[in-house]
Amino acid sequence: MPYDLWALYGKMLRCRFYEEAVIKLWEEGLISGEMHTGIGEEAIIAGVMDHVQDGDALALDHRGTGPLLIRAIDPVLMMREFLGQGDGLCGGMGGHMHLFSEAHLAASSGIVGAAGPAAVGFALSAQYLRPGKIAVAFFGEGAMNQGMLLESLNLSVVWKLPVLFVCKDDQWSITTRSQSVTGGILTERVAGFGMNAVCVDGKDVEEVWIVARAAIEQARKGQGPSFLHASCVHLEGHFLGDTMLRMVKKPVQGMTGIVVPLLRSAARKGGASWKRRVAGIKNMSSLLLKNYQQKSSRREDPLLFARKKLEPETGRLQELEKTVSEEVQIILDKVLALPLTPREEIS
Repeated sequence: MPYDLWALYGKMLRCRFYEEAVIKLWEEGLISGEMHTGIGEEAIIAGVMDHVQDGDALALDHRGTGPLLIRAIDPVLMMREFLGQGDGLCGGMGGHMHLFSEAHLAASSGIVGAAGPAAVGFALSAQYLRPGKIAVAFFGEGAMNQGMLLESLNLSVVWKLPVLFVCKDDQWSITTRSQSVTGGILTERVAGFGMNAVCVDGKDVEEVWIVARAAIEQARKGQGPSFLHASCVHLEGHFLGDTMLRMVKKPVQGMTGIVVPLLRSAARKGGASWKRRVAGIKNMSSLLLKNYQQKSSRREDPLLFARKKLEPETGRLQELEKTVSEEVQIILDKVLALPLTPREEIS
């Protein structure tokens, strides 16, 4: 076996426990605004990142916490950044969507599709200055409809750049079903550029690891870019407090400000026919149910998928989970032990 499933599971576990700690901070009101977690992406992140070396570069999307954590960027500094503190990774000015580490050649952006151009820039630099080094771009399937990402795919082939494009596909573009706004098959679209494109089960870290190894080895040898299309489920929705999940999980709270206006609109004179109005409500209800069923399915949780294979060694498994849990708690304690400056006082 070329990989160590225990080590991969440990990385996945650390990402999960760390982001669960971040969720607690967000729920307590210590993190302002939106918070996008990578919960559900852990197998993709660990399977790819296990091949990343010093000198390689990372171009990340708005869910960059996992890759940066595995890349060994200071977890305390990252969490302080989420809190908007001046001693955070980026001085408290970037939040969770715009994280940078020059020393690690890592950059993230909340702009959809921006990982493409950044990865091409990193890869072009590596081609000239760091032979044998590569760049990795992480993004969602919604970014595949952005021109700058398509241009990046094209240029990477033309210039034979050492880059791996990783598309994390959860089938939802925020609250819109991706298939309703995306034409064709993504791997076929990429293959049209002359690039190697592979589909992989994003909940299976072993499968991701094997496919990523082949693609990255190819890039390191100067044989050009590859595209990895990995399926996944964002178990917390598009962002924390996701409206579609909240309305199903907590119907009383989630539907309070929606039901009354909806009923008023349905009963209003004029406009669409009653039949079309009912059809619209049914369609919305169907989307809510599908969204909830997909994200609440334990079968789609990459951690549980990997854990099941390790369960025969129960003692070792429990010890690993305890160790990682304690490590993350120490990180959280360090973060909260430092003074918290109100956001309005940060200059």
